[in-house]
Amino acid sequence: MKRTVRLALASSLLLAVAACETAAPPPPPPPPGNAGPPSANVFRPADFSWSAVPGKGRIDGKLAFRNGQVTYSCAGAGVILTPETLWTRRRMTILYNSPNAAALPADEVRARTPSAPNGDYSAFVRRTTCDANNRFNFQGLANGAWFVITVAKPIGGGVPDMAIMRRVEIRAGKAVNVEL
Repeated sequence: MKRTVRLALASSLLLAVAACETAAPPPPPPPPGNAGPPSANVFRPADFSWSAVPGKGRIDGKLAFRNGQVTYSCAGAGVILTPETLWTRRRMTILYNSPNAAALPADEVRARTPSAPNGDYSAFVRRTTCDANNRFNFQGLANGAWFVITVAKPIGGGVPDMAIMRRVEIRAGKAVNVEL
């Protein structure tokens, strides 16, 4: 009987030790400043990491915006491409009253721009310039959603400049044609 009890205890001890040896170690803690899940209210550089990976996606864009009889141009103007995160989606909603597409007077958008940004996401923003034919492109993009933004000036003046924003999604490394 003593031998049976000892064997049972030894077997139990071996099983407990084996179970401890095969258990996976706990995951490492998140890097400082990136604790917790993605947030619409907190800027987290890690949320943008997907956009920094080179991809095969491309955006070929053209400004074709008109307001009634007024034609607009972006020739020589900057065009920016911002990766979509919960934080930038909230920002676009604040600035443009939409997370998908908008054309608003540039002064209105500037008036809603916070004076001190919540975070510096400029390292993740891509920039290009509209050519003389109101065309622009971005290459080497990772799959995901992006915001294309430019300021369009009226040809002939007399009306306000317009801030144009559109959400664009890259899938399977394909080129996307976008008309602002």
